[in-house]
Amino acid sequence: MYYNWKETTNTEELKIVCNLIKNGEIVIFPTETVYGIGANAFDEKAVGKIFMAKGRPSDNPLIVHIADKRMITDIAKEITEVEQKLIDHFMPGPFTLILKKTDKIPNIVSAGLETVAIRMPNHVIARGIIAFSGVPIAAPSANISGKPSGTTVEDIRKELEGKVSAIVDGGETEIGLESTVVKVIDEIPCILRPGKISVEDIRNVIGVAELGNGIFKPIDESEEVESPGLKHKHYAPNKPAQLMYSENENDLIFEINRLIKSYKGDVILLGFEEHREKIIISEQRFINLGSKENLEQIAQNLYSALRKSDELAGQLIIIEGVKKEGLGIAIMNRLLRSCGYQYEEF
Repeated sequence: MYYNWKETTNTEELKIVCNLIKNGEIVIFPTETVYGIGANAFDEKAVGKIFMAKGRPSDNPLIVHIADKRMITDIAKEITEVEQKLIDHFMPGPFTLILKKTDKIPNIVSAGLETVAIRMPNHVIARGIIAFSGVPIAAPSANISGKPSGTTVEDIRKELEGKVSAIVDGGETEIGLESTVVKVIDEIPCILRPGKISVEDIRNVIGVAELGNGIFKPIDESEEVESPGLKHKHYAPNKPAQLMYSENENDLIFEINRLIKSYKGDVILLGFEEHREKIIISEQRFINLGSKENLEQIAQNLYSALRKSDELAGQLIIIEGVKKEGLGIAIMNRLLRSCGYQYEEF
């Protein structure tokens, strides 16, 4: 079933969607970050349907979404003062916190770990579905595992329709990148997966925060991880991709043009609108990421641009990178993963 809630939420349809969740079915719904594919987090069989629909590896934990802070007590325990401060400041929002889980959370949700990832979305549709379902909802991004996440229903409908019981269309998501995932280690918040909420944002609240080791380099496939999106092929288009960046704009454009000229095949470029006229590529093979001065716009466009690149005829995708600071850390994390760490910096 498809429900269009772009303009307003239909109360009768909301009841149907929530009953599906309560009865062990899976549903696609929007959040402020990306679309999620969710099930009752307490229902092991229902959560298993998510893994089947996505083709998701069983060692990749899910995030449990809640409607209000009172739901945390059923999911997590032994919350420290630092963890509570993070909850109070960043929830609701694009923020996920790793906590010790209660026995109510099935092992399939946490990939057999003793921890669980919890998030309270800041999106009226997502919060409404969770609240009226009356249960927390385990939900990874709505996409086939390994592919770019969905920021519109149009991006994901073909690959997931028929694998879920309902699709709720809330229009384009606001942020476009998944939430920041944090674990507190020895009283220090550590960002395991970067997102809109930056290390600087957390330092402003706690006084200290660190970036995890796996932000800009691959993680061993055999290693246990407590956050989704850290290992396995992820965010990737079908074609090979090359990520390129330089703080010197002229050097970057020169190297991109050099690669386009030398490559023995058709090239697609995901680039910035300011560089369009300076790069020797046809209009049809240029995908606009937005302005190089607007990281929020780039983040919102990123996954749709990666998906669009698969629709064009070409053997190589070249992608312009951004500086690794602020939101740029999250953007470069996703691009490095999508390119299989094929990266050149000049």
